[in-house]
Amino acid sequence: MKIIDKIYGEFMVDGVLEELISSGPVQRLKGVHQGGANYLVNKKWNVTRYEHSVGVMLLIQKLGGSLEEQIAGLLHDISHTAFSHVIDFVLENNKEDYHEKIYHSIITESDIPFILKKYGYDYKNILLDDSKWHILEQPAPELCADRVDYTLRDMYQYGSITLEEINNFLANLIIIDEKMYPKNIATAEWFVKTYYKEVIDFFMNPLNIYGNDRLANTIKLAIDKNVINLDTLLKTDEEVMNLLRLSDDKDVRDLLNQLHPNVNVKEDKTEYDLHRKNKVRLIDPSVLNENKLIRVSKLSDNVKRMNDEAKEKSEYGMYVKIISN
Repeated sequence: MKIIDKIYGEFMVDGVLEELISSGPVQRLKGVHQGGANYLVNKKWNVTRYEHSVGVMLLIQKLGGSLEEQIAGLLHDISHTAFSHVIDFVLENNKEDYHEKIYHSIITESDIPFILKKYGYDYKNILLDDSKWHILEQPAPELCADRVDYTLRDMYQYGSITLEEINNFLANLIIIDEKMYPKNIATAEWFVKTYYKEVIDFFMNPLNIYGNDRLANTIKLAIDKNVINLDTLLKTDEEVMNLLRLSDDKDVRDLLNQLHPNVNVKEDKTEYDLHRKNKVRLIDPSVLNENKLIRVSKLSDNVKRMNDEAKEKSEYGMYVKIISN
C-alpha cells in the first residue's frame, strides 16, 4: 500500500500496518474531524483523525521508532467519538480524555486484537500502556509524535506554516533515550510559536469556540431527549449529523441549524454571549545545552514570554459575542 501524506511524503506500508489501516476502526476515522465542529462553520478546517493517526505512525517511522510503536501510533486515536473532543464538552469533562476512558473497550470489541494476533502480536503488550512508547507520547510540556503531528498538520493545512519550515524543523529533531528533542534553541522557539498558533489562535478562535459550544449543546439536548445516545457517537460525524438533521425534535434541529459557514462572531470581553475555557496546553521542550537537557524557557526569553502569555489566555478563556447565526 502506498501512502501519500501532505507532511511526510510517500511511504510504502505492508503486512500488519496495511491490514490495520484497512480495518474498520481506522477507516472510520476518515469521517471524524480532528477539530470537532469546526468544519461545520469553516469548510477549510477539515483535518481528520485518520490523517493524524497515519501521520503519527509515519513520524514515528521517520524517527526510527519500532514497528510496535508505529502500530501504537496508528491506533492511538481509534476510540475518538464523532466530533472528537466535543463529547468532553457534552459531559463537562475538563480533562478532555473521554476517548482514553473508552479505549480499552473499543479495542477489545473490534477486530484489532485478531489482526495483531495474526502477525504474532498481543494487543495488550502494544496498546494498553503507551508509557513504553517514548516517541509516541510524552507528558507535556515535552515534544512527542502525537503533539508534533497535530500541530504541524493543522497549521500547514490552514496556511500558517510552510512545508519548507516543517522539513527544516523535522531535520533539527534528535532522539535521546528514545525521546524526541529540538536540536537547538531556534528549533524549539519555532515549534513553541507554532504550537501556540494551534492551541491559542486556532483552538480558541471565537468561531471554533462557538461551533463546539453549539454542537455540544445540540448533542446534549439530543441525548437528553433520547434522539441519540453515547453509543451513537461511535459512528462518523456525518452519520451522527444525519440522525440529528432527521430528528423529529424541533429544538434539536433548531440548535443544529445554528451551525453553518455564515456564522459571524467575535471576541468581546464585555458584551459576550458565551465563555469557554479549553484544557490548558503548554509546551516547553528540553534542548541539549552543554550536554545537558534543559527546558528551553530557561534559555530563551522569547519562549518564557510565549508560555506566560499562553497560560494567561488559556486560564482566562475566550469570550464570544454572536453577531449573527
